[in-house]
Amino acid sequence: MFDLWKLHDFDPGAGLAAGVHNVDFDETDWVDVPVPGDVHRALLAAGWIQDPFYDRNEDSVRWMEQKEWWYRIHFDGPQTPPAPGERDRLIFHGMDTFATVYLNGEPLGSHRNMFRPAVFDVNGALRYGAPNTLAVRFDPPLACVPDVSSVEPWGPNQERIFMRKAQFGFGWDWGPRLPTIGLWRPVELRRERVAALRGVHFHTLHLTPARDKAIVAVRVEVDRFAAEGPLGAAIRLTTPDGGATARYPLTIAADEATAHLTIKNPALWWTHDLGDPALYTLEVDLLAGDAVVDTWRGRVGIRTLALDQSVDTAEPGTRFFRFVLNGVPIFAKGANWIPADSFVGAIPAERYEMLLTAVREAHMNMLRVWGGGIYEHDVFYDLCDALGILIWQDFMFSCAPYPEDLPDFTAEVEAEAEYQVRRLRSHPCLALWCGNNENQWLHDMRNFATPGIPVPGALFYHDLLPRIVAALDGVTPYWPGSPYGGNDFNSQEDGDRHNWNAWHGNYDRRFGELPRQDTSPESVSYRRYAEDQGRFISEFGLHAAPVLETLRRVIPEDQLYHHSPSMDHHNKDNPKNKGDNLMLSVTGLPETLEEYLDFSMIAQAEGLKFAIEHFRRRKPHCSGTLIWQLNDCWPVLSWSVLDYYGFGKAGYYAVRRAYAPVLASFRESADGLELWITNDTLADVQETAIVRLATFSGETLYEETVGFSVAANSSACVARWRVEQLPGGPDRYVSVRKDVLFPPNRHFFAPVKDLQRAPAELMVEFDPVSDHELVVSISAPTYASFVHLTVPHEATRYSDNYFDLFPGETRAVTVRNEAVVLTPEMVTVRAR
Repeated sequence: MFDLWKLHDFDPGAGLAAGVHNVDFDETDWVDVPVPGDVHRALLAAGWIQDPFYDRNEDSVRWMEQKEWWYRIHFDGPQTPPAPGERDRLIFHGMDTFATVYLNGEPLGSHRNMFRPAVFDVNGALRYGAPNTLAVRFDPPLACVPDVSSVEPWGPNQERIFMRKAQFGFGWDWGPRLPTIGLWRPVELRRERVAALRGVHFHTLHLTPARDKAIVAVRVEVDRFAAEGPLGAAIRLTTPDGGATARYPLTIAADEATAHLTIKNPALWWTHDLGDPALYTLEVDLLAGDAVVDTWRGRVGIRTLALDQSVDTAEPGTRFFRFVLNGVPIFAKGANWIPADSFVGAIPAERYEMLLTAVREAHMNMLRVWGGGIYEHDVFYDLCDALGILIWQDFMFSCAPYPEDLPDFTAEVEAEAEYQVRRLRSHPCLALWCGNNENQWLHDMRNFATPGIPVPGALFYHDLLPRIVAALDGVTPYWPGSPYGGNDFNSQEDGDRHNWNAWHGNYDRRFGELPRQDTSPESVSYRRYAEDQGRFISEFGLHAAPVLETLRRVIPEDQLYHHSPSMDHHNKDNPKNKGDNLMLSVTGLPETLEEYLDFSMIAQAEGLKFAIEHFRRRKPHCSGTLIWQLNDCWPVLSWSVLDYYGFGKAGYYAVRRAYAPVLASFRESADGLELWITNDTLADVQETAIVRLATFSGETLYEETVGFSVAANSSACVARWRVEQLPGGPDRYVSVRKDVLFPPNRHFFAPVKDLQRAPAELMVEFDPVSDHELVVSISAPTYASFVHLTVPHEATRYSDNYFDLFPGETRAVTVRNEAVVLTPEMVTVRAR
């Protein structure tokens, strides 16, 4: 009914003066706008604007921020008016952001928060059995908030802080300034009778140590707007295989009641790396007498999850920061998630499925929904439930001093939090509620000389939000911010940590100490990750270019060179040469576009590999790494490992190997070399592996079969060699391999730029399996580095990519694309 509207812009105030809200207003020159969706996409489809992602067109649409935007739609009202005890409600599930609603020419109400629904009682306002006209005015955001000039300026684009609106839309160091406008989630007209479900909360209260019995709770909350006396609920819980349904009656005497259910031999929800993410189907019918007046249906998981912050006695003065799932301490392997598009209202489910499938294939078991974006669409959380991916959920505050002294703003934050906690709390993927992104940390660094001054917004992070989480959830851990904990909110000894020593050149400090930053090549080097003894690294990352195909789609041909005006426009981090300083110490500076793409990707991949291996070796003292960042919201040069279109960078495949359930890695020290095995599985590993020292030309200098035994869920050094046993040099490498158990790995004794090796000659054979699948066999007589396959279509998937080939090795790579027919001519194979 409400999926296609009409749209037009006006100068502020002109729409109402022209009578746009009236029933008979002429819409002849208006454009179509789908709902859910947004204004930018509608204007682009109508040809009113150029693609904001192309070249520097972002600047050409800034005028849209200054306009008011009107939506209009005509619809037929219900045939009959509501009976006694019934009500009609018009529900806007997402209004972005400052909106006034008119029904049949009369004002219905207004709304100021993108992150919660707007609900209007339309009894008496609807025309029953007749046409109705609905109009919505979106005012310019900057005209609806206080003057920001009085606010201490820190963080990007401070005008955003007075708005409950996606903060990244006003620009970030990876995103364009394209603040969205419009109806970004569905609209519905709902008739309710006597009472309605306000919320359903499914959670696990207890799981026996043997995991053979669970006690779960189903909390049912109601809005009894016309009900007198008790209500009832019929609860049905169906097993994951659909084979059995248990039924439980519940009496609701007041506004809520809870049923406690005992489940024998439950099918547990696990992250995908530890087991099956089993999902039960829960159905709750709200009953008034024998009549069903409302229904809730969803998939739920039986599992326990806790945040262990006990003392780490093996490292005095520190505490753990680790998640414990069904009694098992886990190492969180994952990434930070930002909105999958700048235009968040029109992201198709298939895009989420593509990205989250890539997450699972990279052995990631956790994503952090970053606090400058959005509370994601339902499909995101449903997919994470099904795929076995945990979610660290930030509340939507990031890098800014948020006002506590505006009652209307505080009321919006409270209503938003209550809505989102109710909405998300039953998802088994939900692991943590977090108050904000970086606010305590940034505030303290700005006020280092007077430590202890509360951050603006502390009312939310330390009082209001934890209170709401405790009242409405009560089982999911709450954490005040990220990073947070210890002596300096970015401590290595306690809490979670953002490591921006690499890339940004930060240096660690204590409360009261002057922050220090140095962007020289030495200070931004990824080798500084080895200094980090943190408990849980919730942000760290390095820039890399996307693939050439992505750049060709958004950069004019005459601008396709490193540091062209258009390329630098698609790099939102400053200074623009920060990536050059990283490459200087890894690959050297590029001279061509091809070199830039390769060198930046190599630097990112080598750095992420180095960091993840270091942090995983420190298990359990370090219990998690979430790289910054998984994805992009537009085509950009950024920290992502999957670019806007879904093409994997070299960093994605390096992370996929480094996050393998069993990892073999080398640690170099002044005394020599160590081999570590990190085992994240729940079974002991007792095996052998071949360690080889060889030259890049193919000469074996040393070889040993190393036996090892590593306990389940642990990390251990299994072999050591003195320098004289495995003498290093720029002409050689050391490798470890064991078929199937873990991906082969290698260690260089010098930076990539200083390695003494000749380019390898690749031999490539293609074996078509079907129209949509090829097997590509690649071999080389000498060491081949950065071997990669490219197909200029984003639906292409590779069993492996951007890998090294040892001398004489053959690697068979499966290439699939279900969207187009694959031919050998489409595949390019290169190495460096």
